[in-house]
Amino acid sequence: MLEERGSAKKYPYVVAQRKQLITDGTLVEKGGFLEFTRDVEFSSPSAAAVVIHGGSANGRTAWKSQDGQTLKQLDEQA
Repeated sequence: MLEERGSAKKYPYVVAQRKQLITDGTLVEKGGFLEFTRDVEFSSPSAAAVVIHGGSANGRTAWKSQDGQTLKQLDEQA
């Protein structure tokens, strides 16, 4: 998402990280979305999802494999 949603205010550290990633060119606008230009390590799947979604997100359900399985489903299968 290009714009932060209202729920982003609950995560000031992640919002600051998102802004830094945009400022340093790690996240760039492409086709109406933000795209990573390099690999970035996050403290949790949800922290990564909040940066991408621009607000509240559950990383275990937001992240999906190419065939559509959520991270939660993949963890349950392991």
